[in-house]
Amino acid sequence: MSEMSLEQVTENYYDVLKELGNIGAGNAMTALSQMLQCKVDMKVPQVRLLEFSEVGDMMGGEEQIMVGVFLGVDGDITGSMMFMVEEESARHLIQKITMGMLPPGSEFEEMGLSAMKEIGNIITGAYLNSLSTLTNLKIIPTPPALTVDMAGAILSVPAIQFGIFGDNILLIQSQFYDEIELDGYFILIPDLESYSKILGALGIPLI
Repeated sequence: MSEMSLEQVTENYYDVLKELGNIGAGNAMTALSQMLQCKVDMKVPQVRLLEFSEVGDMMGGEEQIMVGVFLGVDGDITGSMMFMVEEESARHLIQKITMGMLPPGSEFEEMGLSAMKEIGNIITGAYLNSLSTLTNLKIIPTPPALTVDMAGAILSVPAIQFGIFGDNILLIQSQFYDEIELDGYFILIPDLESYSKILGALGIPLI
């Protein structure tokens, strides 16, 4: 398996990785619902195998303003994870969790950004916890970092890291809604050895 490229991993085991993405996104939305103390409905996540250069287009173009929460992954697997959401969706989530206490337009000041970082921390933690439970692997997230920028700029951080391993990526797009429909994007980027560990832990024969 050590000689296998990431493109081969994603092509040969796409269905398994897709199911992991679905379960992880479902757990993340459950955590979000509990955090917001309201019902959050979710459509079936769309899991796509894309070239990294195509990811920005999926989010409305590389110049689309997004809020991104980025964290590292340590333990039995290593890599990184991102949760990205459109600007207006982020403002809505911030207003929900602060119970409308922030003046409109101030969501991206210190208090609002702190709230959004915590939202990202909770839902990415739930995603990784589900992966840990399914695989019985120890997965430890690092403290999250948050940024508000164009999609292309945010994606440049994992793109530099990811480019070491290959050009393809699994993007999990989750449409969820309470009063309004929101689009969120999960990007899980294990290194090659970690892909092997995840699949092996699930009892998937590696070819």
